[in-house]
Amino acid sequence: MPLSTLSPRRRVVAVTLLIPALVALALWAFAWPAARTAPHDLPLGVAGSAAATAPVEQRLEGQEGAFDLHHYADEAAAREAVEDREVYGAVVVTGQGPKLLTASAASPVVAQLLQQAVTHHASASGNQVATVDVVPAAEADPRGAVLNTSVLPLALAGIGAGSAVTLLGLRGVRAVAALAGSAALVGAVAAALAHSWLEAVPGNWWTVAGTFALAALAMGAAVAGLAALFGRAGIALGGLVIMLLGNPFSGASSAPEMLPEPAGAIGRWLPPGAGVSLLRSVSFFDGAAAAGPALTLTWWAVLGLGAVLAGGAPRERMRDAEPATEPSPAPVG
Repeated sequence: MPLSTLSPRRRVVAVTLLIPALVALALWAFAWPAARTAPHDLPLGVAGSAAATAPVEQRLEGQEGAFDLHHYADEAAAREAVEDREVYGAVVVTGQGPKLLTASAASPVVAQLLQQAVTHHASASGNQVATVDVVPAAEADPRGAVLNTSVLPLALAGIGAGSAVTLLGLRGVRAVAALAGSAALVGAVAAALAHSWLEAVPGNWWTVAGTFALAALAMGAAVAGLAALFGRAGIALGGLVIMLLGNPFSGASSAPEMLPEPAGAIGRWLPPGAGVSLLRSVSFFDGAAAAGPALTLTWWAVLGLGAVLAGGAPRERMRDAEPATEPSPAPVG
């Protein structure tokens, strides 16, 4: 029931209860993952012979539920796994002592966490750990701040485009063209700032711009598609999903595996999280592990645009079926 149909007294009650409910939802969505940030089945490699790696694996497995260990025969295989985004890092056991391979480009927070955890265990047994950053973050942005903060502007761009298309009354092909054109320009602007100016997101310029554009299109299409199906209430629903779930659950500031479940799993399936993951892959890892997030964004875009077209088609048919009304003849005399 629209708020405009309520009596003034009920409108006061609705606003009084609605705003605190939204605040509670926002605090839960943003504060809960931040307060529970810790590794949850974080993929980590261990390289070396089974006998040599057994003590390391035992210590890491002692942190129950923290790491998902993958065993590799040697350092070369572990490096390849890090570069392919199969694991966030790897502990290589050598005759000269343990070596830690990290990838700060995948997550500076995770790289630091692994360094602290492995160094702590090694120092307890009197060993020194050599750390190698296999895939480093951009020199101009070693903490990944630009990539992390790109989630919010993209979310706002998507919500804004979807809302504008709906409120301006665009339907069918016109709505799709507006969403696609807006997303393309957002991608170009974002790449110009993050890639060309700040030099924080390396890689091929067109690929980076295309990734930004696809993420913006997925979010804009989601909002416009929900609005086409449910009316203006769909704008609010799309905004809530993207801003209050997709943004804090994206794992952009750390990693999806650093969030409490099911936040990490949900974030992977929403456009903001998929967009960040795809951007990391194309910018730093030569496209490794890009298929999953690219497919997620594509499905959001296709389903959203499909809903826009399906929602606009009946209106177009009804308008075309309406007989043209001629003006009534003026009375004579």
